[in-house]
Amino acid sequence: MISQFFVLSQRGDNIVFRDYRRDVQKGSAEIFFRKVKFWKEDGKEEAPPVFNVDGVNYFHVKVAGLLFVVTTRINLSPSLALELLQRIARVIKDYLGVLNEESLRKNFVLVYELLDEVIDFGYVQTTSTEVLKSYIFNEPFVTDDARLPTLGPASLFMQGNKRMPGTAVTKSVVANEPGGRKREEIFVDVIEKISVTFSSSGYILTSEIDGTIQMKSYLTGNPEIRLALNDDLYIGRSGVSNYGYGGSSGTGPVILDDCNFHESVHMDSFDVDRTLSLVPPDGEFPVMNYRITQEFKPPFSINALIEEAGSLKAEVILKVRAEFPSNVTANTISVEMPLPTSTTRVNFDLEQGLAGQTADFKEQLRKLEWSIKKVAGGSEHTLRAKLNFSQELHGNITKEAGPVSMTFTIPMYNPSRLQVKYLQIAKTSKISNPYRWVRYVTQANSYVARI
Repeated sequence: MISQFFVLSQRGDNIVFRDYRRDVQKGSAEIFFRKVKFWKEDGKEEAPPVFNVDGVNYFHVKVAGLLFVVTTRINLSPSLALELLQRIARVIKDYLGVLNEESLRKNFVLVYELLDEVIDFGYVQTTSTEVLKSYIFNEPFVTDDARLPTLGPASLFMQGNKRMPGTAVTKSVVANEPGGRKREEIFVDVIEKISVTFSSSGYILTSEIDGTIQMKSYLTGNPEIRLALNDDLYIGRSGVSNYGYGGSSGTGPVILDDCNFHESVHMDSFDVDRTLSLVPPDGEFPVMNYRITQEFKPPFSINALIEEAGSLKAEVILKVRAEFPSNVTANTISVEMPLPTSTTRVNFDLEQGLAGQTADFKEQLRKLEWSIKKVAGGSEHTLRAKLNFSQELHGNITKEAGPVSMTFTIPMYNPSRLQVKYLQIAKTSKISNPYRWVRYVTQANSYVARI
């Protein structure tokens, strides 16, 4: 049972607020934001997703820089509340096309109409984009961020210069193109979040891939779709011979430890030819989620060295090498390294010729941050930092520093080698030559190197 739902900006501005049961004080949004902003309990820097203040339970998630929050006085399941917030954010994005502060403010009438259909007197009714279409009558106001550029005909597989732009799926499920036309197209994203832990000597201790195949369809009449994956795809290691298995070398079968499928997926021929058939519902949805723990080649190798250079000084050398092909480029790379608590000043020696890089010492957090805008495959980059301490560490410098963590995004690359071979639309459909877009994205989930 939900008492209130609200959305706050990063500044704490109340963008959307709906009070369903009137059993929680009206200033709850202000109380929540102050608690989150100045959270200092248990030595943690950020507030947990669930906490209690004066008998009111607050549940929140951060999506696209916005805080989605529900409150209740009852002992509500945290997993239910957090999943509800994610689904509400997804439904709003499906209808607005793009989810940000501007789109919410310009479409607040539509957003409130959605909220009234999703939740009634605190009880959840539905979070299905397709079901809600029958009850929603307001048209979205398309913001500048959601306007699509002119796109040429897309081949089935994106090669060469034919790449899908980042704004390609920022379109409402109910909005048409200018002139009343509807652009017939379907988007498939293979998104993989990787977790890797390196030892101090550079060996891989743990590695895992959490992947999902996301689909968003704008096809008239919801025709049947056939999605074909790798022929050498196996679920579970039983029945797969280790002979000839290439592992990190990039050859051999693709082995999924486990997976699950959306309720609309039919698997009649999946065991035979690894083909999934489905009638896609409206909005964005996961066709398939999977997990891989077999050995794979990490996209980046990290080498961290810290040495004392006197009683009150030390030097840190960070090396990052891109292990993926040279025709692939990683974006928004960030490397962080906690430093000893007695660190007072850090001087950086940045590599020459590397554009878009910055280095900073967060004094309050005692943390080194190194950011690089773009890194090409096969390249290696180094950061040197000279540390100054307020007191001697007596040889404990490696115990107080690290580990090194890294975040990144790599478009059109996936380490699992799971591929969408083809995307077929049923011939009974009246759609002529629809656009098909397939995109691969790899992101860091937990990428850590010990010192």
